[in-house]
Amino acid sequence: MEKLLKTLTRTVAVECYANRYARRALREIETAYKDMLKEIVEYAVEHKASQSTLHRVFYSRFRERYPWLPTRVVKGAYRDAVRRAKSFRELKKRGRAYTDKPEVRRVTVTYSDSQDWRIENGVIKLRTHVGWIELHYGNHKQLHRYLYGGWKLAEELKFKLVGRRVMVYLTFIKHFEVECDPGNAVAVDVNENNVTVALFRNSTLTEAYRVETGLGRLVIAYSERMKRVTKGKSTKTREVRKKLSKLRERKRKLDVLRKTAGFIEKLATENRAVAVIGNIDRKAKEKMERDKSSKLRHRIHQWSVSTLIKLLEEKPVHVVRVSERSSSSTEPFTGAKVKSYTPLMIRIAVKGVKRVRVVKLVLRVTRVSERALERDVVGAINVGLRYLNSDGSPVALGSTGTHEVRVKLVNPHRGPTPLTELQVFTNTTKYR
Repeated sequence: MEKLLKTLTRTVAVECYANRYARRALREIETAYKDMLKEIVEYAVEHKASQSTLHRVFYSRFRERYPWLPTRVVKGAYRDAVRRAKSFRELKKRGRAYTDKPEVRRVTVTYSDSQDWRIENGVIKLRTHVGWIELHYGNHKQLHRYLYGGWKLAEELKFKLVGRRVMVYLTFIKHFEVECDPGNAVAVDVNENNVTVALFRNSTLTEAYRVETGLGRLVIAYSERMKRVTKGKSTKTREVRKKLSKLRERKRKLDVLRKTAGFIEKLATENRAVAVIGNIDRKAKEKMERDKSSKLRHRIHQWSVSTLIKLLEEKPVHVVRVSERSSSSTEPFTGAKVKSYTPLMIRIAVKGVKRVRVVKLVLRVTRVSERALERDVVGAINVGLRYLNSDGSPVALGSTGTHEVRVKLVNPHRGPTPLTELQVFTNTTKYR
């Protein structure tokens, strides 16, 4: 049994209210911060400067220009500038930068030290050039959960002005001790409409799950709805932007992915297993998008592999990335190449809240070595084997005895679907 220390961070957005006196002080700090940031970012991009270099070049200059500004706000601008410069260089490297230098449009002021702010008695207090000001907030369930749930406040605080409101961003840190058995693994294969999970105990395949996310169908449906909304109109008009904002595509997809990540976390925690996920990086996605139609490129671009990996890494489980190359074209029991898959549609009776409904599943199956294999399950098993077997030996089941592993259907909103037993009742009583 291995024990690993993992540090998790959570950021909580708190909507606060302040009086006119406090808002005026924050507005002055924001204006000065934006002017400093424009100058620092341009220098950081040109010279690839670090925070220490920026401090040496700009600190005395800004202290003379803004003697009333808190010192740690200036230091927070260094950190912000380095992040923006790094992001701009990465975009420029990929050919996604449309300007010669980064533009500073919106700013979030950073307080880099907790000496200049504190939270007490339901009030957030900030030190400014006019003294300490108070930001009041209402009942905040998420904030209270982290404040009194064993999480530690980080040194950094950020705020931005939105009209008469002040949005404050607080960061919490907590250290977890993750226990995992190297022989237990939860292998995850992310597909367009499902996430297939294979559970290994003692390096032996025991269970398989198919989480029906339906994200591919969701992307296609929203793409068609957006076309109808924007047909013959500009996307910059207020009416069109308002209609597009009501579609909630991002929120719905993120909700499904969060519940899927929660299911994988629960499975890994109960079995003290390592979460192994097939990684598809940005270069692989760009390669897949070449010479494809616009619709197919959009579907590939919306593939949420990186988002699911990020959500899993924010959980108290050990996450390992492995290559997904040729994971669906190799037979996991013998190592032979799978020649082809045959499409198959099946119907399953699923017990819902009020009634039993029929769910259609589109599968791609093949028959190898007297076994019926489904393509997505093969991918998940091979992802797990690449982590468990360092020598690459294709052993998914024990060497002796008979084995049968059935794939369990999982609804991300309700969990694993129980086996449904249909009963037919014949009513002979006549009602008047």
